[in-house]
Amino acid sequence: MANSAAAGNQQQQPPPQAAGKPAAGKHGNVLPLWGNEKTMNLNPMILTNILSSPYFKVQLYELKTYHEVVDEIYFKVSHVEPWEKGSRKTAGQTGMCGGVRGVGTGGIVSTAFCLLYKLFTLKLTRKQVMGLITHTDSPYIRALGFMYIRYTQPPNDLVDWFDGFLDDEEIPLVQQVNWKLYLNSVGLRV
Repeated sequence: MANSAAAGNQQQQPPPQAAGKPAAGKHGNVLPLWGNEKTMNLNPMILTNILSSPYFKVQLYELKTYHEVVDEIYFKVSHVEPWEKGSRKTAGQTGMCGGVRGVGTGGIVSTAFCLLYKLFTLKLTRKQVMGLITHTDSPYIRALGFMYIRYTQPPNDLVDWFDGFLDDEEIPLVQQVNWKLYLNSVGLRV
């Protein structure tokens, strides 16, 4: 049932603003990997919790293809924060440990971040990443596509990937603002 939904999704055309738009300076379907080839540049506490998560070790281990993982995102992801709601103890903590950045203390790592790391283990191609960020069935599939880009692609290429999506009405305004703030904070004006 889920595979038939994914198969139907692949026949749909991507939105015109992003169709076939490659990141600057890239050729072909192979994506470069920026940063750490083993950790995906994830926070060490998040990565440790992903790797020790029963969901990642058992259920996601069974998924072998890109399409299976996209189906899993569609059916299982309901938010894209790093920790499951209510699984972290932040009482009495302030500053970065007070829940502001989401990584000060551990908790149960979210389904979304487990799936994000699973996508990383598949070593996605440019076409697959474009399929994620232009997916029409779920904003969470798109969000994980953009998170994949953010964690794995060279910083100088981020504007090229995000351009055309910053004013996307399907992506919540808070995420749009955060993208713009991030890009501005690294010296790239949008």
